[in-house]
Amino acid sequence: MTGARVREDNGLANMRQLRLVLLLAVVSALSTSCGDSGEKSYPVRTYKMGDRITLGHIVYVVYETQWLTQIGEGVDARVPQHRFFLVRLSAVNSFGADIIVPNFTIEDASGKTYPELSSGEGVPQYIGYLRSVKPAESQQGNALFDAPPRHYKLKIADETGEKTAYVDIPLTFASESPDVPQVGGKEPKK
Repeated sequence: MTGARVREDNGLANMRQLRLVLLLAVVSALSTSCGDSGEKSYPVRTYKMGDRITLGHIVYVVYETQWLTQIGEGVDARVPQHRFFLVRLSAVNSFGADIIVPNFTIEDASGKTYPELSSGEGVPQYIGYLRSVKPAESQQGNALFDAPPRHYKLKIADETGEKTAYVDIPLTFASESPDVPQVGGKEPKK
């Protein structure tokens, strides 16, 4: 009976070893899936207009903005639902191959977003909607939005869409002094 007892003890020992190996495998799998996978998440930062912003292989600069009540003149004028909002910017490709500059969105303080419009008909210096940029070259011009006048943040991204950042765009209206005819044909005194 000693041979049968030895086989029974070896079988229990093998079962214990198997359980221990399975337990270690499960613990190891859980610790690697819950821990740092080696990839660092990119912090989403907010920049000011005029800052040089590098995201992936794209270097952005946002220069200025302009609000318009219409684009064009007369019967051919484009009229927005809210207001046309032009954001003049540049995007430089610092990569060794062609890249696509992703489309933009603007976001207000309450989190409401407005996408970039795909039709730039009549927009001066329109940057385009589908933007392929060759190595060491840039795409510059105005991106177009239809949104109510507010303080916004422009959301920009790298060529993969994995890294994003915001550009703070305060609400400003350019002061335009219209030509006002003088009453009675008199010239203003200087």
